[in-house]
Amino acid sequence: MIKALFLPIALCAAILCPSAAMAGPTADALSSCMADSSTGKDRKELARWIFVAMSSHPELKGLTTITPADQETSDKDVARLATRLLTESCSRQAQAAMSAEGNAALEAAFGMLGQLAMQELMADAGVKVSFSNYTKYLDRARFEAVFSKK
Repeated sequence: MIKALFLPIALCAAILCPSAAMAGPTADALSSCMADSSTGKDRKELARWIFVAMSSHPELKGLTTITPADQETSDKDVARLATRLLTESCSRQAQAAMSAEGNAALEAAFGMLGQLAMQELMADAGVKVSFSNYTKYLDRARFEAVFSKK
C-alpha cells in the first residue's frame, strides 16, 4: 500500500504543527507543485476540513452545528483533493519526495498547503476584524506597566 494509512496523520500534523515538518529539496518541489496545482476553492475545502475536524473536540463541539453529513462531505472533498494532487497533478514530485524524504515530505507539502489555506481565510476583512476583537478586552494599564518599564 502507498503508505496511505499515514496520510490522515500526516495531513493533521503538518497543517496544525507545520514547524514539525522539515522540508528538503524534493519536498519543496512537491510543495510548489501542490500550491501551483490547487485552486482557491481547493484551499477553502481544506480549511473547511480542518475546521470540521477541530470542531469534533469536546471543548468546541457545542459551538457548531456540523452534521455527520457535513463531515462526510468535507472528508470526501479533501480525499479528492489529496488524490488529485498526489496521483495526478504532482505524482512525479510526490514519488520523488516520498523516495527521498519519506513521510516528512508529505507533512511539509500539506503543511504548506494548509498555511496557504489559512492565509486565504485570514485575508478576509470579516475574519481580520474577528481576530482583533479580543483587543478591546485587554487590560491596557497592565500592558503599559510591563512594556513601558525601562
